[in-house]
Amino acid sequence: MLKLRDYQIENSIKANEILNKLKFVYLCFEVRTGKTLTALQTCNLYGAKKVLFLTKKKAIESVLKDYNTFGFAFDLTVINYESLHKETGNFDLLILDENHCNSAFPKPSQRTKDIKKRFSKLPMIMLSGTPATESLSQWYHSFWMSDNSPFKEWKTFYKWANVFVDVELRHLGFGVVKDYTKGKEALINQYIDPYVLKFTQSEAGFSSKVNIKVLDGPQMNESLIKRLKKDLFIEGKTESIIADTSLKLMQKIHQLENGTVKFESGNIKVLDHSKAKFIKEKFKGKKIAIFYYYVAELELLKSVFDNHTTDLNEFNTTDKVYIGQQYSNALGVNLSKADCLVFYNFSFSGTNFIQSIDRLSTVDRLENTVYFVFPKGSLTEKIFKVVQQKKNFTEKIFKKDYGFKIPKQNNQTFKL
Repeated sequence: MLKLRDYQIENSIKANEILNKLKFVYLCFEVRTGKTLTALQTCNLYGAKKVLFLTKKKAIESVLKDYNTFGFAFDLTVINYESLHKETGNFDLLILDENHCNSAFPKPSQRTKDIKKRFSKLPMIMLSGTPATESLSQWYHSFWMSDNSPFKEWKTFYKWANVFVDVELRHLGFGVVKDYTKGKEALINQYIDPYVLKFTQSEAGFSSKVNIKVLDGPQMNESLIKRLKKDLFIEGKTESIIADTSLKLMQKIHQLENGTVKFESGNIKVLDHSKAKFIKEKFKGKKIAIFYYYVAELELLKSVFDNHTTDLNEFNTTDKVYIGQQYSNALGVNLSKADCLVFYNFSFSGTNFIQSIDRLSTVDRLENTVYFVFPKGSLTEKIFKVVQQKKNFTEKIFKKDYGFKIPKQNNQTFKL
């Protein structure tokens, strides 16, 4: 019979003590350290009868497997955040998995507002390995959802920021805006520490490490990228590419460098398979998992890797190549059956980078090798260098490197 690890039992006891005292506990556990089982055991110790577990869609099956395997005494309902509006049941405890998704500021997301409106009076267990990697201000709305928040004295983020943030003024092209990213760490920690339980892979006995390797991939769509940077517009016979803002230009270059494009009409097209073919040849004979970013890249990869699957169970029991979208697979997905993880493409998010590179890790695995494929000097390389530092690659960074101004009209037509 399977048993909880000693550290999961010890942490659940600590979490239960906090939950009983404060009606709120935040489990800040590094990835793969078993925070789900720790949370479920905490519910057991707390004496919960009906628990609602909110998570990402990809993680639902894993959560239910843990629940059924260990035979917990309470009733559990597991749904993804997007299905929250469909759930009408009554519960006596709420678990919010990957709770950094509720940490937007200065304004909360609609989903975060809905959770507060419906469940603010319930005891809560929050889970995340990356609760505030981009800014300490991310802590506010995570706690704001609960009536038991240590920040309940400050009813809005702006009132809270007057005390807990070194607010700066930034002069942008259209005017002056307030920057709320620089939270006062010592003061914030003074309030949240009683609610937070931290645990690392090292404490769990992980001896594995993630080895990141970069492969110099093929250049793609160079002429289109050069023209788009110059004119911000490419007219084809039936489609067009428009990059009339710096954000659009950043996204279009990112797409084109990786072999696809989304036209102004909303249609998408695969333009170049050479990078996927490069990966297929490089990892011949290996059991690999591949992460992509844009929707069109899935079709591109499927056309090159005929022996593929997007189903984790099938991947774990066959020799097929797993193809998954980086954002939706960054959390709650175990790819430890793979020899290595290959990033065909990736997002602009530092948090997403941290989460997704650790999908191979287990307590018993010593080496995890993760590959990134892009040509030297590309925008994709610049994005990689920023997100690797746990920071976001922003429009501001892009404009600093590339500049942006509206060009004179150009009537050259391309075949698109």
